[in-house]
Amino acid sequence: MEKLTIEQTVVTSKQKIGNTTLKEPWLIRLILTTISLLFLLIFLVLPLVTIFITAFKKGLDVYIASITEPDALSAIKLTLLVAVIAVPINTLFGIAAAWAITKFNFRGKNLLTTLIDLPFAVSPVIAGLVFILLFGAEGLFGDLLSNYNVQIIFSLPGIILASLFVTVPFVARELIPLMQTQGTQEEEASISLGAGALTTFLKVTLPNIKWGLLYGVILCNARVMGEFGAVSVVSGHIRGLTNTMPLHIEVLYNEYQFSAAFAVASLMSLLALFTIIIKNIIEWRTKQ
Repeated sequence: MEKLTIEQTVVTSKQKIGNTTLKEPWLIRLILTTISLLFLLIFLVLPLVTIFITAFKKGLDVYIASITEPDALSAIKLTLLVAVIAVPINTLFGIAAAWAITKFNFRGKNLLTTLIDLPFAVSPVIAGLVFILLFGAEGLFGDLLSNYNVQIIFSLPGIILASLFVTVPFVARELIPLMQTQGTQEEEASISLGAGALTTFLKVTLPNIKWGLLYGVILCNARVMGEFGAVSVVSGHIRGLTNTMPLHIEVLYNEYQFSAAFAVASLMSLLALFTIIIKNIIEWRTKQ
């Protein structure tokens, strides 16, 4: 009887907490809402509107010509190619790292967790400089690469390496807390029933983490396509060859080709909006 009373009290308390809302004066709510809306209007809506207005300022023909000229198409293709290569690699790494950290105990576990967060603490420009010091012509492995006629810096491999580095944490950091919350009971039950590691992952773990995994992939993809600092250092800014979309926008803007620069920027904005929509859908499905 006493146990039942305690449980009823706990349930009643949770219901009261869940139904409690902040009753701030209407003036405070109005001020806070106005500040939030003004902030979003000034720092989000207006820049976005300005991008599209400037992009179409000289007409649709100029807009289409700006995004279909050879250098722009090369930048678009390169950006998509880097995303196609870097995102799956970091997805596989994120799954493996999250699986190892949450399902096993081993020496160096804390070190691995710290290293995953390293790109958040290091400036992308510094990361690009490190790759030059390692793989550049005068770098640590420069002579070795030169002997085998392998070029990493100022070419596609260097851009991919830089993109991989800055996006390492996104998938892993989405999966680690999710998998820690879920625990290991279901995997242990699957293995005890005779299932192998791969079957356990595909039939038990993957269905439980699929929305978190998709969320991490979306964030990783957005960062890859929008990365500027590290890619700028290792790309060499070779127009039509190693310029991604952000770098191409910078080149056009510095040459005072504002309509062309904003036309390419509008494509990146559309990609960002599309990413946000998918992200919100995944968040909604996760809550469901």
